[in-house]
Amino acid sequence: MSSLKLYNEVTAKSSKYTTLLYSSSFSSAIGLLHKELRQPIYDIYGFVRFADEIVDTFHEYDKVDLLKDFKEDTYEALEKGISLNPILHRFQLTFNQFNIDRSLLEAFLHSMEMDLSKQAYNQNSYNEYIYGSAEVIGLMCLHIFCNGDKVHFEQLKPAAQSLGAAFQKVNFLRDIQADFEGLERMYFPNCDFSNFKQTDKEAIEADIQADFEAALAGIKALPIKCRFGVYVAFKYYYSLFKKIKRTHPHSILKTRIRIPDLNKFLILLNAKVRTSLNLL
Repeated sequence: MSSLKLYNEVTAKSSKYTTLLYSSSFSSAIGLLHKELRQPIYDIYGFVRFADEIVDTFHEYDKVDLLKDFKEDTYEALEKGISLNPILHRFQLTFNQFNIDRSLLEAFLHSMEMDLSKQAYNQNSYNEYIYGSAEVIGLMCLHIFCNGDKVHFEQLKPAAQSLGAAFQKVNFLRDIQADFEGLERMYFPNCDFSNFKQTDKEAIEADIQADFEAALAGIKALPIKCRFGVYVAFKYYYSLFKKIKRTHPHSILKTRIRIPDLNKFLILLNAKVRTSLNLL
């Protein structure tokens, strides 16, 4: 085995285990994709996860400087085709292999920069942040799923953006207390955390419901190699969303809503049956 091939395998394990350790739900869904699609999606997740850690977790360090270095190292890895940062090495391999649009990366990094200083969002900045932090992730994955089929990519592009947006907005709603108290952020525009009302929650939920509905139409048209895995991820998040909808606003501010492992298993079985019967 050549030394470069061995290095590629070592770095592949880095992005895979990053995904496994940070997100059991996404790991489970990725495991349901066709084998040839799994590693590229791990590579995207590992990159996104590390960037998110910089802005959300490393409070005792200079996050501005860390993100600046991470951004410069990312572009250097893309240009050179190699990096000694294993996460960036895997990301550049996948990014270059699937010819992912550079503007998607730029939008993502811009949203991460917004997290360094932005504390409250109006509708325009919220839309900008959702696009860069979530919709572009869906589009990066869609590049992988379509594997160069530009016509199919353009057809599924709006649905992929809606799915990414739905996932992110559910995260925001679930983590609203942690974002506000721990990070001093309020992503949802025109919302007062200190007086979060049922009407506020319902307006947010209506927006998320529309995203889920638009996303499902696209999932039905995905290539067979990825359809089941993406559908399971959809069902995980939609189940979480439905549980949040049943929860009183004050309870959301106090408790992080979760889906128990048994429920996840039942979701998987149900998704398998519906997929096999073509009932998506």
